[in-house]
Amino acid sequence: MATKGLIEAKEFCTYHHVEYTFIDSLSQAGLIEIRATSEGTYIPETELQKLERMARLHTELEINLAGIEAITHLLRRVESIQEETRNLRNRLRRYEED
Repeated sequence: MATKGLIEAKEFCTYHHVEYTFIDSLSQAGLIEIRATSEGTYIPETELQKLERMARLHTELEINLAGIEAITHLLRRVESIQEETRNLRNRLRRYEED
């Protein structure tokens, strides 16, 4: 299997001082995607920013999995509202220009 664009989970855990069970729990909760192969477990680069944020919440602020799930849900909701606001502003500008 080609591992281009993938980071080995063990390396991430070592670098960020988290247990693999933390990553596994996030994956089981549907918060991140991981790829398990016969060669090991990998994290897609596209998931890295999310995973790093969650690792910081866990290690630096001592937030548990339930808290991380709640924070992630709220952040997604805020992003959705911001996108909706941008779309409405753009529609309003087009309307005002006509």
